[in-house]
Amino acid sequence: MNTDKPERAYYHLSVDETLTRTTSSAEGITSTEAAARLHQFGENALPQKPGKPAWLRFLAHFNDVLIYVLLAAALLTAVMGHWVDTLVILGVAVVNALIGHIQESNAEKSLQSIRNMLSSETVVVRAGNYETLPTTSLVPGDIVVIRAGDRIPADLRIIESHNLRVEEAILTGESTVVEKSTAALTGDLALGDRTNMLFSGTTVSSGGGKGVVVATGGDTELGHINQMMSDIEKHRTPLLVQMDKLGKAIFLIILAMMAALFVFSLLFRDMPVSELMLSLISLAVASVPEGLPAIISIILSLGVQTMARQQAIIRKLPTVETLGAMTIICSDKTGTLTMNEMTVKVVITADHIYRVEGDSYEPVGTMHKIDDASPVTIAPGSMLESYLRTIDLCNDSQLIKDENGIWKITGGPTEGALKVLAAKGRLPEVTTELRSKIPFDSQYKYMSTLYRVGDEERILITGAPDVLFRLCQLQQTESGLQPLDLAWWEARIEEYAGEGLRMVAAAWKPASSGQTELSHQDLQQGVILSGIAGMMDPPRPEAISAIGDCLQAGIRVKMITGDHPQTAMSIGQMLGIGNASTAITGRELESMNEQQLSEAAQYYDIFARTSPEDKFRLVQALQRNREIVGMTGDGVNDAPALKQADVGIAMGIKGTEVTKEAADMILTDDNFATIAGAVREGRRVYDNLKKTILFIMPTNLAQGLLIIIALLAGNLIPLTPVLILWMNMATSATLSFGLAFEAGEKNIMKRPPRDPTLHVMDGFAIWRVIFVGSMIAISAFVLEAWLQPRGYSAEFIRTVLLQMLVTAQWFYLLNCRVSDGFSLNKGLLRNKGIWIVSAVLLGLQLLIIYAPFMQLLFGTESLPFRYWVITFIIGFVMFLIVEIEKPLTRKFRKV
Repeated sequence: MNTDKPERAYYHLSVDETLTRTTSSAEGITSTEAAARLHQFGENALPQKPGKPAWLRFLAHFNDVLIYVLLAAALLTAVMGHWVDTLVILGVAVVNALIGHIQESNAEKSLQSIRNMLSSETVVVRAGNYETLPTTSLVPGDIVVIRAGDRIPADLRIIESHNLRVEEAILTGESTVVEKSTAALTGDLALGDRTNMLFSGTTVSSGGGKGVVVATGGDTELGHINQMMSDIEKHRTPLLVQMDKLGKAIFLIILAMMAALFVFSLLFRDMPVSELMLSLISLAVASVPEGLPAIISIILSLGVQTMARQQAIIRKLPTVETLGAMTIICSDKTGTLTMNEMTVKVVITADHIYRVEGDSYEPVGTMHKIDDASPVTIAPGSMLESYLRTIDLCNDSQLIKDENGIWKITGGPTEGALKVLAAKGRLPEVTTELRSKIPFDSQYKYMSTLYRVGDEERILITGAPDVLFRLCQLQQTESGLQPLDLAWWEARIEEYAGEGLRMVAAAWKPASSGQTELSHQDLQQGVILSGIAGMMDPPRPEAISAIGDCLQAGIRVKMITGDHPQTAMSIGQMLGIGNASTAITGRELESMNEQQLSEAAQYYDIFARTSPEDKFRLVQALQRNREIVGMTGDGVNDAPALKQADVGIAMGIKGTEVTKEAADMILTDDNFATIAGAVREGRRVYDNLKKTILFIMPTNLAQGLLIIIALLAGNLIPLTPVLILWMNMATSATLSFGLAFEAGEKNIMKRPPRDPTLHVMDGFAIWRVIFVGSMIAISAFVLEAWLQPRGYSAEFIRTVLLQMLVTAQWFYLLNCRVSDGFSLNKGLLRNKGIWIVSAVLLGLQLLIIYAPFMQLLFGTESLPFRYWVITFIIGFVMFLIVEIEKPLTRKFRKV
């Protein structure tokens, strides 16, 4: 077999040339040759990369600079014999790693899902014999037998076709069934236009035939998608990137402080090295926001639960905050923005043009003339009744209602749309009997039936308008038969094709007396044109309003589809997509360099006749332009782009398993409008995450400053490492959840997307952390200075300081609720979460202060009630100071 890449694509070759190229014949290759080729090309299966074992993925979560600080602190405390501190610090590190590992429990299954799309067995002709073989044993040159309902096992060049029609939406995105033939094609054609090719993973809708295998495994179109998904590197969300930067900055600051204080204490303070090391370990532990990763994960999880109630399933936690920064949604058309159900919208007859209501297969909707909104009544014996009867009986589809009450069709979508139209007409009951039929054939582009309708014998025809125009000599009007006005009909077709409608004509003629058989010759004379139906896959009504919401929120919507440009532009205009008056095709994109592609990706909002590679490259181009890209889709052709996008959004009902596994978010109702709700929730979650970070960081700063002041002054270490970890992991974490339940701001969907390059710790945030952290540290230092001369034990003083710091945290939590306004408002009463965490915090403090086993573990002592009052007053004063600071710094704050 010739293994060189052919100069011409297989769809350019004739059947004989293809067989020659693949060194095969109509009888197929021999088993010996097949074995040799199997050794040469490998199994017909998609390549698979070995995954990392679970234990290695778990250890990877320790690869963080702040975790390094904790592990170093645990090692030093172990060397010094402080085993309680060691175990507590190690416990915190392990808990953080476990939370991160659990987040990865929804591991990527995209590639396995694609492999599951391959059929398991197929019928092959080898040496003239028909054999049923596993699809993995197929090789180039094999002759595969194709039957209705089969899943194509490899990429095939058709060598024999019998009314063959294939569903290729998973690869091309087109909603219509593709008619296949054996004829060679010319020109550089997109995947959906290669009508003499069959692609692995697609499904035979009707008919049958044979094909010669031209590509297997990774060389198929499905294999190319598999490879694209394998090569996509995981990218981190904006918040996680910012957290990494924040962690590295904290790490460097900790190292600098520890080095400086170590030198200072050795030179100017007569402090034992063991005590100095314990102080520095306390400083390191105090400065690390240990609970922050866990808190962020849990707040994101709460957002996930909220979105799930709103029909949006989030598969990867960081997606929640990324939604708030999304600037562009690249949406597939078929099944996402449209119903994926062909629907007749216009009926053209010689006398009138009718608009048809209804957007799905449900037979509900009226017909009315374009200049009259009043519904028309289908009178028995009328011209409209005759037309509807024709499309109802000259039809191989069926309209059914499933057990869930959903209307569906069996058969092709075009015939199904005509069947639904006839059902909407509520035709009078009449006795019918099928005598003979000519099935639809792509060679003739029509189908015909011979029916007895009541007392009449009729020949009924439906098909492409240009074909029926050649057959018809007459047209039916309300006043009787007239000569066919071809120019008028062609003008109407051109007019409504501009709306993206696909045209199907209907005609009839009286049958000969006693006729029982039907032939093509019977259709050459006396055929009467009855009317033309203009159909389309209509936009989802809810998608129109959702796109409006997205535009208002500063999010552009771009349609990327495999459909024709005119159809895409028409749908885009109906949906309200911004630049829908012009479109660009995948072929034009392929010839562009990186710079040209980036410019086109920004300018155009409609991308037609696109391939999986085109969608993938467009997402990459937009990301190079620093856009945060969401990509929606439901077919395998969308999967690589979904995986590359910052937010991949799959359809839950009509989406393939491949798409769902590649996505970050799944819409369980297939409703584009759900995306707008998810964006709203994502923005609310991000706002609350920022409030949480602003809440936690001042506490860490205050703890670090307390230890620094103590070392500089030569005083008692105010907090031990275990007390610091208690504050960071128990009290801070508990209180943080109260902010997770804060409602979104009123203007949340009227402001532009946040700039992901701006750090969550902006100038104002840094000021607030320094201001509040310093205030808490100074207050604690003054309290410690007041307590020390009074002869209290070190354990008692540390317990009072712990209570004061926790109380200050609680009041500062109330400050953080509202960034620009007074915090004690009605929203505080509505936020049940704050009151729940406040009760939990009170219980925890009572436990650590008064429970004997906690006193032994953490080195605390019981406090008289007056110290609760003192710490409460200190916290309340700090609350008032922060509330006064808000209006004073308003002009410096980014709203």
